[in-house]
Amino acid sequence: MLRDISQNIGVVQTLAPAVQTATVNGTAVDTNGFESAAIVITTGAIVGAANFTAKLQDSSDGTNFTDVAASLLVGTLPAALAASTTYKQGYLGGNRYIRTVLTLNSGTSIAAGAVAVLGDAKIRPVA
Repeated sequence: MLRDISQNIGVVQTLAPAVQTATVNGTAVDTNGFESAAIVITTGAIVGAANFTAKLQDSSDGTNFTDVAASLLVGTLPAALAASTTYKQGYLGGNRYIRTVLTLNSGTSIAAGAVAVLGDAKIRPVA
């Protein structure tokens, strides 16, 4: 028997789906009201042998972000994002804000976007 989870999670865009041609910082996602979080990155076409890496950053104030320590991450992201693929990574840190960062290492562009999935809501149902 399947169960609906849509009213128990929040989904917030951190990186709008677009053709990325440079390093890009996602927008801050406020995790207040939730006890767990993960990011989901989706990719499309790669042009000009683009090599992008992805990482998760966190912040206590939503302005000053730092890379999340590996010990606070569940799962690993690849050394280079592949075309037409979906990735996920869990967050165990205690900071209120998270965001995704895509870094262009070489090449031209990648179509990509990212959302944060927030779970274990303190107040349910989640709108």
